[in-house]
Amino acid sequence: MSDSSSGQTDTTLALVRHGETTWVADGRFQGSSDPPLSELGQRQAAAVGRRLTDRHAPPALPLPPGAPVGIWHSPLARAASTAGAILAARETSVPMHPEPGLRELAQGEWEGHTQAEVIACWPDELAAWRADPMHHHAPRGEPVVDAAARAATSVEHILAAIGGGLRGSWTGDTVSRSQVLGYVDPTAGGPGDVPEPLIEPWALIVAHDGILRLVLMHLLDLSLDHYWELPFGLCSITVVEIRAGRARLRAHNLGEYLPE
Repeated sequence: MSDSSSGQTDTTLALVRHGETTWVADGRFQGSSDPPLSELGQRQAAAVGRRLTDRHAPPALPLPPGAPVGIWHSPLARAASTAGAILAARETSVPMHPEPGLRELAQGEWEGHTQAEVIACWPDELAAWRADPMHHHAPRGEPVVDAAARAATSVEHILAAIGGGLRGSWTGDTVSRSQVLGYVDPTAGGPGDVPEPLIEPWALIVAHDGILRLVLMHLLDLSLDHYWELPFGLCSITVVEIRAGRARLRAHNLGEYLPE
């Protein structure tokens, strides 16, 4: 990770993909186009909002105590609507931040077409994209390398925004920690010489399958060769901790809470 994300403030990022859209329901390529959430997608967004609010429900989510510092989201409607549903599920207000760099990869001439149509009209281009996304993309679409650069810039911007310092102090011997999550538990109490437990800042990122793959690869310092190995299901939750500037994956592609 770069120096801008390697400060002493520990933090956590929760990555959430948007819900189903009308185009996903039809099997159409979306890219940078802007279809709305379907009825199922709206239910999915509400479900992931409830799950993030009730983080202790089994199996507990590896998220720090308290509310997120903010919700950063793609400006496209499907992500913004999902972020709005997550906010609506919370009892306290959380700042919302549209982040242009989290926009989905443009799929050029494929956008709006069904998979069957793309297979029929661009078989060689689609096969090349699936085999080697680093060097191939949709006609007039966005190269993965370009999207990776803006994804990295957005992540660094978000980390800088939430890295303003920690409240309180602690040592491993004096503050109660959750044995499941590894975080300080502010409800467990502590010795009198520890006036305030550690509250770790964390943030939500709501975006798209393609761009979230690139966000996660940047955080984990993985090469773009791993692009197809890190899928994000609709309204799934992925959690990444950052400790002393090093990221580690705590959960990926969770979705057991979603409506069928």
